[in-house]
Amino acid sequence: MHTSRAPERPAPSGPSAPPHRSPARSTVPLGDFGPGDEAKRRDLRRMKMVATGFLVAATIVFFVAKYLEDVQGLAWAGYVRASAEAGMVGALADWFAVTALFRHPLRIPIPHTAIIPRKKDMIGDSLGDFVGENFLSETVIRDKLDRVGISSRVGTWIAQTENADRVTAELTAAARGIVTVLRDEDVQKVLETVVVRKLLEVPVGPPLGKALEGVLADGAHKRLVDLVCDRAYDWVADNQEMVLRVVHERAPSWTPRFVDEMVADKLFDEVRGFAWNVKNDPEHPLRHAVDRYLSEFATDLQSDPATIERAEQVKRQVVEHPEVQHFIGRAWTVVKSMVLDAAEDPTNELRLRVRDGLLALGRRLERDDELRGKIDGWVADAAGYVVRHYRHEITTLITETVARWDAEETSKKIELQVGRDLQWIRINGTVVGALAGLVIYTVSELII
Repeated sequence: MHTSRAPERPAPSGPSAPPHRSPARSTVPLGDFGPGDEAKRRDLRRMKMVATGFLVAATIVFFVAKYLEDVQGLAWAGYVRASAEAGMVGALADWFAVTALFRHPLRIPIPHTAIIPRKKDMIGDSLGDFVGENFLSETVIRDKLDRVGISSRVGTWIAQTENADRVTAELTAAARGIVTVLRDEDVQKVLETVVVRKLLEVPVGPPLGKALEGVLADGAHKRLVDLVCDRAYDWVADNQEMVLRVVHERAPSWTPRFVDEMVADKLFDEVRGFAWNVKNDPEHPLRHAVDRYLSEFATDLQSDPATIERAEQVKRQVVEHPEVQHFIGRAWTVVKSMVLDAAEDPTNELRLRVRDGLLALGRRLERDDELRGKIDGWVADAAGYVVRHYRHEITTLITETVARWDAEETSKKIELQVGRDLQWIRINGTVVGALAGLVIYTVSELII
């Protein structure tokens, strides 16, 4: 098979000139002919036979009319002969024109023939420029997206349960493919490195103080204080023997034991009563003291340098601990297991949550004009960015791909797509030529 190489073209000069397009170094096939192409091939062959049949018919009519005119002396045969003669000329001229598009007629290298094989690269450049100017224009893209209404269509589509199930299945399949390809060791190492580094880079004091301040404002910490008070009272009530032992150990050696026991019992009763009051009195001074301490601590975490630095020290000690880093790395195993379970089980809770989220998003897109406007704006901005910054790369893909196509195969492919219609040019040329010849011969007979 004959192959051609794209000729080198000098890069245009000037500040706005696009980067130089390197010439194709090798040709690539366009792909095999499929069943649809075979049908087109048969149709093209049939149309060629029909067009050639018109030429043959015109030729036969010409010779018969010529015989009748010259030998038999029939005057009307001259009209038929002139018509057939002009039809032959028209058929041959159009055959030459159609054939010259794809190959050299009769394999004779006549100048300005085999136009498509010779001008393949120029056609690719023109096609790329045409697409870039008329289709990859930001104005055109934005206008098309505005008329399409992507968010509205997407919302209506995913608001249907079967479509949401389909999207969920595709997402889980894609996620399963990703987590299957990734190596656990690599992901865990990345998590341990990146997450630990990010935790060490971000100061923990101010955000922790802000969060604690919000908890105190909502009163959500009171349940924790209640739990601590309950546990403290239970601990005091269960450790009377320890109080007695501490008092006996700390008492002077000369005091009688019964005195130590009386002091220990009195001390235990006081401590237990105090713990009981703290446990059952929401307005106990100790509780208020705890609230004040926590409030001051939340403020110090946000503004006191010493407290912030101590919080950073504690954070580093915790984060840099080998067990904590290993726990962070093992989080990938949990995520991977969740994804694989969701991919295998249609009733998995994670999968159902994703499906429900898609349904909720679809319903909201159907009724929320503001959200649709935002999403359409984001899509238009993203498309505009791509067009502004990568239009040349897209058009270069077209031109370079065409430049690497095999010239002869390209010509065959194009002929297969449009050749049938071009054969009508040959047929019309025969008919129109015959009619024109008849008119010209008739006028000449009338005038002369």
